[in-house]
Amino acid sequence: METSKQQGTINVTSENIFPIIKKFLYSDHEIFLRELISNAVDATQKLKTLASVGDFTGELGDLTIRVILDKKKKTLTVSDRGVGMTAKEIDKYINEIAFSGAEEFMKKYKKDANAIIGHFGLGFYSSFMVSDKVEIITKSHKKGKAVSWSCKGNPEYTLEEIDREDRGTDIILHIDKESSEFLEESRIQALLNKYSRFLPVPIAFGKEQEWKDGKYIDTGKDKIINNTEPAWTKKPADLTDEDYTKFYKELYPMSEDPLFHIHLNVDYPFNLTGILYFPKIRNNYEVQKNKIQLYSNQVYVTDSVEGIVPDFLTLLHGVLDSPDIPLNVSRSYLQSDQNVKKISSHITKKVADRLNEIFTNSREQFEQKWDDLKLFINYGMLTEEKFWDKAKEFALLKNTDGKYFTYDEYKEIIKGNQTDKNGTLVYLYANDKDEQFSFIRAAKEKGYDVLIMDGQFDTHFLNHLEEKLEKSHFVRVDSDVVDKLIAKADAKDSKLDKTLESWLNPVFKSQVPAEGYFVTFEALDDNAHPVIITQSEWSRRMKEMSKLSGGMNFYKDLPDSFNLVINSNHPIVLHLAEQLKEVHGKEASGFDEEIVKIKADQESLKKLLKDKKEDEIAQEEKDKRSELEKQVEETEKQRNEILAAFGKENPVVKQLIDLALLATNRLTGEALDAFVQRSIGLLSNDN
Repeated sequence: METSKQQGTINVTSENIFPIIKKFLYSDHEIFLRELISNAVDATQKLKTLASVGDFTGELGDLTIRVILDKKKKTLTVSDRGVGMTAKEIDKYINEIAFSGAEEFMKKYKKDANAIIGHFGLGFYSSFMVSDKVEIITKSHKKGKAVSWSCKGNPEYTLEEIDREDRGTDIILHIDKESSEFLEESRIQALLNKYSRFLPVPIAFGKEQEWKDGKYIDTGKDKIINNTEPAWTKKPADLTDEDYTKFYKELYPMSEDPLFHIHLNVDYPFNLTGILYFPKIRNNYEVQKNKIQLYSNQVYVTDSVEGIVPDFLTLLHGVLDSPDIPLNVSRSYLQSDQNVKKISSHITKKVADRLNEIFTNSREQFEQKWDDLKLFINYGMLTEEKFWDKAKEFALLKNTDGKYFTYDEYKEIIKGNQTDKNGTLVYLYANDKDEQFSFIRAAKEKGYDVLIMDGQFDTHFLNHLEEKLEKSHFVRVDSDVVDKLIAKADAKDSKLDKTLESWLNPVFKSQVPAEGYFVTFEALDDNAHPVIITQSEWSRRMKEMSKLSGGMNFYKDLPDSFNLVINSNHPIVLHLAEQLKEVHGKEASGFDEEIVKIKADQESLKKLLKDKKEDEIAQEEKDKRSELEKQVEETEKQRNEILAAFGKENPVVKQLIDLALLATNRLTGEALDAFVQRSIGLLSNDN
């Protein structure tokens, strides 16, 4: 029964609040449901607190918050049985939105819904983003009448007393045409799952269903959508490993089981609880980012936690909850707030301490999971100095035999045999055990150990290690011949004289597979491969880093270059040189003698002109100089054409090059087929 009715104007400094809410807060319009349910939770929690201290002596009863959708009436209702409000409280908390400088503030923050709503407690008014009318039906837990308030999205409202038996508050939203999506059950279910799945008060939406007579039917039992006591709110002593895994599955239903977890519980100098999980990230770290969910008193805030945790920790999964982080915050606030920075630093320390604890107490388990942890830990060491300081004690290196070592352990193992003549410790590594098998084998035969570095950004990390580790250098096993990977004082003598070496150069050059192959000669062991293909450590590393960094880059656009290294001590190469000498020795020597004569004439002319400036040299002298240069060039060209023809006619030359390509997995398609056919032919000839 109605006893009194009041009409009035909402006391707001700027009468433009409703258009601003409609227009400028619309980009974040879905937060209205979070705000209304948060208010309902607060009202319920307040009542429980009053009851606990004896200020409320009535029956608490069922405190479930209910979200009710009525598509026919186009309404969405949030109903609670909390403290409720009196008419005076409606006036105070709803009608009197009186704050100074409203117009200036609205102008400054009109594009930031969170700033306006959060700063001035306008959570309730966010409901006008999606409604053309909002009603409040409420009865206080104190004595007095129930009250009905309604407003159509302008400063005019109606407030009247009504009859209502039960305490609590119903907020009824009359959804406007533009917001009809919020009349869909699936949309509301998604929002509840996003914002309210771990709130501390039961929230009901719809009814539980069961399969009966070929269809799902309502059971009449409330469908509770939230877990009121998520794992992070409990004490670690009360949880088992199974509980932590179960909660992880609740957060990420489709994910593999995590590797480890960290339970955070801090009350000084800030409040922070949460559980962070180490997922099986392997090499897909970009896909796995932004999986940490940030809560404030169990209310979801965001999953964009950059600024709250260091970048490398965004690879973790889990939940952080801190009442010191306001519910409505902007990204810039998170990045500048001192409390947030303290939280970030503390989490880094806790993560490092937890990893160190696992390594110290369960090294075998830690090693088993290292391949999954490696990307995460190396990324942290690369980007966060404080993490490096702690992680260098438990970070591992893995060799091609599958054994694991700390940095200090590995240094002790290799320093005797892998220190070069300048006192630099050389770490050999491979990034593909199969492709680089022959190089790994050659290194091991020299007594060297080889690491496996096959991570997504290991190239960047190697540069970092070279900066951090004293007098250390990382070299990939296929970057040079084995005798030159670690420079020692004793160099081998070549069995091939320099003349024959110079003749063999165009022979092999005639058969290189493409541009970018440079023929060089090295005096190696007799039993080393006759031809080896290597790629410069420095140039390859620059290109790899350029590809990772993206964008335009000088090194990224450079073509690949390889060294075609001829073993000048291998019997096949020496035999080939003898064949060449026998077939073209006289001709080649004749050209060489001619070149020597021309170069002698060049040297005489050079001495004659050495004291003259360029503009003092006579044209006749310039012409003579050019003529001699052309003669050398032409004579070398004629000699090299004869030698190249020998290379093209001799199947062994191409066979040796193809064997080197095959050993480095660079022989494919038509070239591989030609190699097979040639091999058959060579074997047939031998027989």
